Amino acid sequence: MNRAQDTGRAWIEIRRDALRQNVAALRTLLPPRCELMPALKANAYGHGALPVARELNRLGVRAFCVATVGEGMELRQGGVEGLILVLGYTPPEDFALLPAWDLTQAAIDCEYAKMLAHFGRGVQTHLAIDTGMHRCGERWEQMDALCEVLRSKRLRATGAFTHLCAADSADPEAAAYTLAQACAFADAIRALEGHGWRCAKRHLLASYGLLNYPQLGGDYARAGIALYGLLSGRNDFVRHPLPLAPVLSLKARVALLKSLRDGERAGYGLEYAAHGERTIAVLSIGYADGLPRDLSCGRGHVLLHGRKAPIVGRVCMDQTLVDVTDIPEARRGDAAVVIGRSGGQEIAAYDLSEAGNTITNEWLSRLGARLPRIVV
Repeated sequence: MNRAQDTGRAWIEIRRDALRQNVAALRTLLPPRCELMPALKANAYGHGALPVARELNRLGVRAFCVATVGEGMELRQGGVEGLILVLGYTPPEDFALLPAWDLTQAAIDCEYAKMLAHFGRGVQTHLAIDTGMHRCGERWEQMDALCEVLRSKRLRATGAFTHLCAADSADPEAAAYTLAQACAFADAIRALEGHGWRCAKRHLLASYGLLNYPQLGGDYARAGIALYGLLSGRNDFVRHPLPLAPVLSLKARVALLKSLRDGERAGYGLEYAAHGERTIAVLSIGYADGLPRDLSCGRGHVLLHGRKAPIVGRVCMDQTLVDVTDIPEARRGDAAVVIGRSGGQEIAAYDLSEAGNTITNEWLSRLGARLPRIVV
């Protein structure tokens, strides 16, 4: 195992046992003949796409989705096996990369499907169908033009998908909208198959679709945030709660300790003033690593030796100051826990995302590339 957790300035630990637990839990909700298609976009929500994908391959997962052709290439270069679906836009000048790296491209509307068909060269596609989110996809009620592209036999469409945009809500209107989306998707597939196309694979469930509407079925479930043991928000509606475990811990090294006298200032903008003699630890992590400035000036804390140490002053680009006056055993080289457990204390990803008035998906996906990802 890479020993960066013993020597690094700051790092992410990925718990293999938690990932396995989450895969097993999510599989209990899968409809018959449905497989997991983990979402590995944005570096697997900050967790590290390659180490996560390799672990998932070992667990028998053979389908993945990403946002960009570059993300797909990274997985292939790392030896990841199985279907890799690029959900987002790939510029036509990069179409050649798709067959070269055995990537399946989402046909994000009819005109884009025509471009893929014109390119040819065996590019496999999944048809994106817009059932009400009005983001990517051809409108579900306008399948005739797409049927015409399929009849040309130049488009290797091996699947179709849609995205349920309100599956995370308990609101009756949202529930009705979700079911209407599912009906629209089924109607679109029937229209396409009525013109002779056979839909080999179809998928509409993501994390909240699987947790709240598993009965809607499909061949794949595009599990994202739930795979990593979290919801987008701590109190989100879930109809089928599962024993999910957070996969990620974030740690940073204590670079040095500073003794401040009463009244001395620390950090940018003179934001912090010592009240009495204080001991400050300088942590080797900052906003360039993804630690948000929203946690500055006491709004966030870390754990050292099982106790909370408040962040003082402003979070810097590469460093953060914390008050360890009440943790006398703190030493240079200690590992501070930014997300995770220490002793009987825990800082959850929810705590940090809530401090920034955002969701866990956003906060985690911003974790910096220079943080090593270590599977433990």
